[in-house]
Amino acid sequence: MRKKRRSSVDKSESAAPPDVSKSKKSRTTGHQSKTTAQEDTSIDSVFGQFLHEAGVILRQGSTSNEIAVDQVVFQKRLQQHLKKSPRYPSIVQEFITGLESHIEDPERFRNCLLPCVPRLADGDSSSFQESLLRMLLGIEMLQVLVINTLFEKLPEFIAGEDGLNIPRVIVNQLKWLDRIIDSKELAGKLMQLVSVASVEIQCDIITSLPEILEDSQHSDIARELKWVEPYNIAHPIMYILGYFPSILALAQSLLRSPDPCVVPFGGHMYRLSFTAFDSYCQQEVVGSLVTHVCSGVGGEVDVALELLCGLVTEKPSEMALYAVFVKGILDYMENLTPQQIRRLFHLLSGLAFGQQQQGTHIQDEMHIVVRKQLSSTVPKYKRIGIIGAVMVVGSMGLLVETMPLIFPLSGETYCVTALLELVRSCSESSPEAAALYYDELANLVLTCTLDPLVQVCLPSNNLPSSLPHLVCPRPFPFPACIMYNLDDEESQGGIAINLLQLLSDDLQHKGELWSQTGNNKTQRRVSPLCLSPFFRLLRLCEEQQHQGDLEEIDALLGCPLILTDMDVVEKSESLSKPEREFLCGLLFQTINWFREVLNAFCSQKDPEMKMKVVTRLQNITYLQTLLERTLAATPGYAPPLANFDGESTEGAPVSSSSAGIELYFLVLLLPLQDDGEKEKVQEATRPGVSLVSYRHFFRELDMEVLSVLQCGLLSRSLLDSELHSKVREEVQLGPAELVFLLEDMWRKLEFSLTAAPAKRVPFFKGKTDKSVGFSHLQQKSPKDIAACCVQLLPTLCTHLENCHNHFQTLLSENQGVVDASGLDVREHQLLSSAYQLLLQVLHTTFSWSGFSQPEHRGLLKKTLGVLADRLKEGGPELTMDQHSFEYLLNFHSTVPSLSIALCLSQLLSTVADRGGHQATYREQTGETHTPSISIGLMQHIYLEHTDDVLKAVEEIAGEGIPELLNSAKDASSRTWPTLNRLTFLVFYKGMMGVLEKYLCVIFKGTLLTLCCVQVMSEKLLTWNLAVRDFHILVNLVKVFDSRPVLNVCLKYGRLFLESFLKLGMPLLDFSFKKHKEDVQSLLKTFQLSTRQLHHMCGHSKIRQDTILTNHVPALKKSLEQFVYRVKAMLTLNHCQEAFWLGNLKNRDLKGEEILSQRSQGSDEEEEAGSPLPQEQSEDEVLAIIDF
Repeated sequence: MRKKRRSSVDKSESAAPPDVSKSKKSRTTGHQSKTTAQEDTSIDSVFGQFLHEAGVILRQGSTSNEIAVDQVVFQKRLQQHLKKSPRYPSIVQEFITGLESHIEDPERFRNCLLPCVPRLADGDSSSFQESLLRMLLGIEMLQVLVINTLFEKLPEFIAGEDGLNIPRVIVNQLKWLDRIIDSKELAGKLMQLVSVASVEIQCDIITSLPEILEDSQHSDIARELKWVEPYNIAHPIMYILGYFPSILALAQSLLRSPDPCVVPFGGHMYRLSFTAFDSYCQQEVVGSLVTHVCSGVGGEVDVALELLCGLVTEKPSEMALYAVFVKGILDYMENLTPQQIRRLFHLLSGLAFGQQQQGTHIQDEMHIVVRKQLSSTVPKYKRIGIIGAVMVVGSMGLLVETMPLIFPLSGETYCVTALLELVRSCSESSPEAAALYYDELANLVLTCTLDPLVQVCLPSNNLPSSLPHLVCPRPFPFPACIMYNLDDEESQGGIAINLLQLLSDDLQHKGELWSQTGNNKTQRRVSPLCLSPFFRLLRLCEEQQHQGDLEEIDALLGCPLILTDMDVVEKSESLSKPEREFLCGLLFQTINWFREVLNAFCSQKDPEMKMKVVTRLQNITYLQTLLERTLAATPGYAPPLANFDGESTEGAPVSSSSAGIELYFLVLLLPLQDDGEKEKVQEATRPGVSLVSYRHFFRELDMEVLSVLQCGLLSRSLLDSELHSKVREEVQLGPAELVFLLEDMWRKLEFSLTAAPAKRVPFFKGKTDKSVGFSHLQQKSPKDIAACCVQLLPTLCTHLENCHNHFQTLLSENQGVVDASGLDVREHQLLSSAYQLLLQVLHTTFSWSGFSQPEHRGLLKKTLGVLADRLKEGGPELTMDQHSFEYLLNFHSTVPSLSIALCLSQLLSTVADRGGHQATYREQTGETHTPSISIGLMQHIYLEHTDDVLKAVEEIAGEGIPELLNSAKDASSRTWPTLNRLTFLVFYKGMMGVLEKYLCVIFKGTLLTLCCVQVMSEKLLTWNLAVRDFHILVNLVKVFDSRPVLNVCLKYGRLFLESFLKLGMPLLDFSFKKHKEDVQSLLKTFQLSTRQLHHMCGHSKIRQDTILTNHVPALKKSLEQFVYRVKAMLTLNHCQEAFWLGNLKNRDLKGEEILSQRSQGSDEEEEAGSPLPQEQSEDEVLAIIDF
């Protein structure tokens, strides 16, 4: 067997031609020709002979040494040859002597430090081989001797000699060895070397210690490094050795924090750790980030992927070393969102197709993964394959100038065209997959600068074969209604989008395969789902190829659509279910076409095109009103898909029960009408359903569409037959169009700028993906979104002032009544919505957490400056922040509803926070809004910003609620107009919650300030007021005894009691002797409250209400703790005789005793109380704790 193995090696070596490696480029040495390389004469020595027999050929000059076998085989053979030598063990020393002689020559030493070149031509050996010295260190009998030889050579070199840092390369040979024979001796030698080496070599050795020594040695080495000079070299490395795990753990915790404000700090720690520390720490950083990505927590995954992408961009060479770790994320793609999958493939493609050759080994695996996902019949996996393949095309297409367009796999060559053809062939069987393919390519064209050769490969260049299915010349082959034509009637050769035909054909072939093969030729049908995605791809390619000029396709902006007369909506209830569903689908497809048209032409500067864009926006808002009414008559309808990268793509298609429907039924309902017909104004009270739940079925609008908000009055002159200007046409944004754009803008800001805390995916994950419909938006950073808002801020302020002026005029004309009779209800609703949306947009913008970061302070200053400049009046003593606040405060007089007042108050609070003027906010809003804004969040804002929370709670509970009780059944409190019996629960919950929170904040750290008598007295007074407010609120359940009120009282009563035990009782311990009467009064009042809570527990038990009884155990435990805590306080102050423990009977809310089933006695509970009934006198209550 041994002879056979040896002869095999000899055979492979003798059979290999001299230039066998010429056809296989080395990843280390490039195109080094092997024909000129000569074998080293050292082969005549024992050292050279043994190496040659084991499989390593030494070379002369700068030519790398070659290895003919795998490095593990080489090590095993060399060890066997040495042990079987007749001169063993002396042969080992002869071998080392030969090594020392060989590396006396600097070029030979350099070759032994660099990786060997594989010599096998069959490709069976690994593409990466260790250096000769590294492989010798892996042989136990040679390790100590080789280490001594290296240490003797190390001082001969200085860092950076001949472009190669020899000392660093020598030290690198010792890193991550599988086994160290004598780690203590190695550590001692390293420390000796550190003590005598130059500063440069000291740095290399110390920074490599964590990767050389075992973990158990780190602490000992750190202590020894304290005495190393210079100290500034050893101290940073000690810090790494001792504290890097803590740094990494802290970064992990910050990145996983539920507080979005601290997450960026974790990201900075990771980035700085990778940049500043050595390869050991870099590997740990990459591994930790990969763990974050695989965690499944949305925010955590996003930040980690962003950090990895940033590191690949900033440190490509270093990151290429850890590509194998990043590649492991491919096994966890099932839990990633579409945007996260894009980021992942962008990351991997950067490693695979970058200039660093270390990452090229993941190209094959990426292609295997992409091909596997594309061939899957599961829509989710096919989507992953399409997204991944397009991202790979983008990375390959960016590098055509520096590297060939190849995608190697097992000896075959796949160019960009082949990869695109693979995706096309795998997606043509599904309209959803094909539409996603077009959308992904469109995103690629939008975000990347592709080489012209790649652009030629895109499907948009197949327009001549695809266009006839999407548009058709007039006249039409069948009667239909031509609608929404914006071009002149005299124009010749116009086109029309034949949506009616497209949907009819799709309905007729429902249930058939999307592509069918017949007569050896594939006959493809065009799905309506692909219309808008293909147009988007076409438009973006046109923009890139013609520098934004869309003249070649501008006819699609104004061309008409072949639909049916929309008056059929009025008769939708008389239609059959298949007919109504067909009509809904037609409306969805029409709206989505117009939305994509807005995306395409919204940035055009030509006035006539701007007019058409605004008109298309008007078409959308009108069609939406028709769709709302049609959907109301079509319950259970599943709309056609519009966004194809999310989970909603697996929703049910349009019902296939309409197979027998007549294709052109809509044409028969009403006669053909002229396209110049004007749409009728619809009444505001027309029944319909809200489209909020259908948002995912509309095409996404780009951020650029919001520039339409800047359009003022647009006009053009129409020429008569004699080319004279007779009529002037004017177009401008109406209330409906303004609300449409503002709704879309607010949703975008909520998605991008509102940082939600990181939450883990629940066990039963919902089917709705909140990111669906925001694919384009996710291509932009939050900073870009905020900058866009700042750019639009003057326009938003103009619209806000217009709404203010409208309602101000309305108030003046109707004697201060904003909703007087005779108003245009529709216009009033739209302008109110626009007013609220404008305030919400501003609030969301100012609430962006990024404004708190130093790098964005300039953007915040610019934002506040825009508002400040709008204030026409204001003294010079006001700062820019105060000017901004004053400008917004001026709108308070015209808010038409409580919800809009709430939005304004929230905005004022946020702006005050940004400017650091909360005191100004309290003064202004306290006087202006207290009477009218006192419900829900407004009450919360008022109580949080009032100067005296306890006084405010007492005013509401002690004045407002008695006024309510003394008024008529449907009346409200006189002082608090929004306080009535329907809103009492909102008030009650708000007061209980604010009271408990206020005490936790104001008494935090009380024990540190109790040494001052004055402070002690003030805090005791505060607790007396708080307990009095609490007693008032608890006693209100005797009047308002509904289940929700009891639930709030039980929940917050326990929280208040716990706060009193934790923060109030220590104060009583110190205050008892000097303020005995105040403490007595406080405990007396609080005891009445705890007795009422006890009665509520009994009431909950007898009612057997699960929601209420869930609070009882924890509350009774706190009540019991209160009893014994009071006893401890009295004992501490030598007054324990004033306390006695009685049996308190269970009673209901009315004070009646609750009898148990076992006896007529009461269920006894221990509490500081009395067995006397509730009618006991005040003296009897005081006798319980008699001072």
